[in-house]
Amino acid sequence: MALQPFGQIPTYEHGDLVLFESGAIVFHIAERHAGLLPGDANARARALTWMFAAVSTVQPPIVEFGMATILERDKPWFAARQPMLEQSVRARLDQLAERLGDADWLDGDFSAGDLMMVVVLRRLGSSGILGDYPSLSAYVARAEARPAFRRAFNDQLAVFKAASEA
Repeated sequence: MALQPFGQIPTYEHGDLVLFESGAIVFHIAERHAGLLPGDANARARALTWMFAAVSTVQPPIVEFGMATILERDKPWFAARQPMLEQSVRARLDQLAERLGDADWLDGDFSAGDLMMVVVLRRLGSSGILGDYPSLSAYVARAEARPAFRRAFNDQLAVFKAASEA
C-alpha cells in the first residue's frame, strides 16, 4: 500500500521513481526506449490513443466477463448474465478485428499501443472467445513471438517461480 495506494499490481520502481497502473508504466518505459513510440508526433499520438483504448475501452468488458466467470459461477443469475457479458466482449472484439483488418499492427509499426492491447486480449486466454477471431488471435501470436515479449515473459515466470519457492 505504501507503493500502490490501491494495493494492486503492477508497481514499477526505478531509483526513486515509483509508478503504478500498467498504462503509466508502459508509457514511462516507452518514452525511454526506442521502438515503442513512433518519432512522428501524429503516429505517437495514435499509439497513445491505442494504449488508452486498450485499458479504457477493450479491457472493461473483458475484465467484467472474466470476474463474473470466477466470482459468480455459483450464483443464480450467472447463466442469464453471462451471455450479455460475452456479447459485450464480442462487440469490442468485432470492432477491433474490423479496425485491424489484415494489418500486422494497429497503426503501422508495432508500438506501445499494440503492447497494451495484446496484454488486454491475453486475458481472454482460457475463455476460448479469441479463437473466434482469427485476425486477433494471429495479432496476439505475432506479439508473443517478439523476442522482447519472450524475454519479459520468461523474466516474469522466473520471478513467480522464485517467489513460490521462497
